[in-house]
Amino acid sequence: MKNEWVDTLAGSVRVKARGKGIERLINACVRQGIAVWNVKKHSADTATFFIKLSDVKRLRHVARQSECKLSFVGRTGLPFFWRQAWRNSGFWLGLLLFIAIVFLLSNIVWKIEIKGAAPETEHQIARELKRMGVERGVFQFLLDDPETLQKKLTERVPDITWVGVEWKGTSLHFRVVEKEIPEPKKPIPPRHLVAKKEAVIADLFVEEGQPLVSVNDYVQKGQLLVSGIIGAEGRTKFVPASGKVFGETWYKSTVVLPLETTFHVLTGKFTERHYVGIGRLLIPVWGWKKPVFAHTIVETEKRPFRFWKWDLPLYYERITIREAEEVKRRYTWEEAFAEAKEIARRELRAKLPEEAAIRSEKVLHQAKENGKVRVELHYEVIENIAVPQPIVQGD
Repeated sequence: MKNEWVDTLAGSVRVKARGKGIERLINACVRQGIAVWNVKKHSADTATFFIKLSDVKRLRHVARQSECKLSFVGRTGLPFFWRQAWRNSGFWLGLLLFIAIVFLLSNIVWKIEIKGAAPETEHQIARELKRMGVERGVFQFLLDDPETLQKKLTERVPDITWVGVEWKGTSLHFRVVEKEIPEPKKPIPPRHLVAKKEAVIADLFVEEGQPLVSVNDYVQKGQLLVSGIIGAEGRTKFVPASGKVFGETWYKSTVVLPLETTFHVLTGKFTERHYVGIGRLLIPVWGWKKPVFAHTIVETEKRPFRFWKWDLPLYYERITIREAEEVKRRYTWEEAFAEAKEIARRELRAKLPEEAAIRSEKVLHQAKENGKVRVELHYEVIENIAVPQPIVQGD
């Protein structure tokens, strides 16, 4: 059985034989080890058959000893294809050059569009983008991803609240939401001030309204603190009660802290690897050196290649390998107890308004369980407990 793949790679020719003794010619070829196939007889003294390109010289030697005249009427295979391609090399080179140019142009930023921003803000955004290397004519895969661009712009341009970043072919689009200037305050309707939680009154500052509580009074949630109805009976007036009523409130916190923890911190050293990928196959382009870091944190960024306005199945991938150092932290009982108290205080502070103050702290329970410290704490806090409540008809 003939191996057609081998014949295609090595090349084959179609031979036309004329004369007497065609059968003897073919038998002589077989005896000389010349492979012959697809033999077709067209008349009594004419036949065609195929041989390998490498056997042409040997066939001529055999043909001299026969009464047949040979001519080559066809050729197939890779050698002939490459010969023909070489003759047309100018065309193929031009085609490849055209594809390469279109490919490169398809991966360049040709347009940057900013919408939703005032002219001053737009100029500021354009200036920051230029500082970040985002401008017309740069390759797309050399820029930060849209999420990073969005974060950097939000941090660097104070006049914007949000910015959306989107790729559309070779265009980069930014949609901006600017910070709104606060509108003039509307007149406040009549209202009371009531307690938002139970507390003991520690101090109060009433700007407008009738105070109904005093220092050291115990109040419950929803209790009226400052009335928005002032004046004597029959000559009452409705006003928007305002002021601050500070009360002593109570919080409970529980913290569990392990005596020994392991975590990783970045050392600042890193190495990058650059790949061109298709599907799951990654072809390394740069950064073949294997990092010698014992502990690493890996960051991956992918960016598709484009041709004209279409995304190709090819993509560029950059892998950043950062060195991380393993750190083991061990606490003694006293250190863990102190750290747990500090954690509880920070968590409580995050819940409280800025003007609130922690008056006292009391440890309710402390224990060491399974290599962990468990601490329960009670806090007394001074905070503003007054919240507005609209006055409705009938109050």
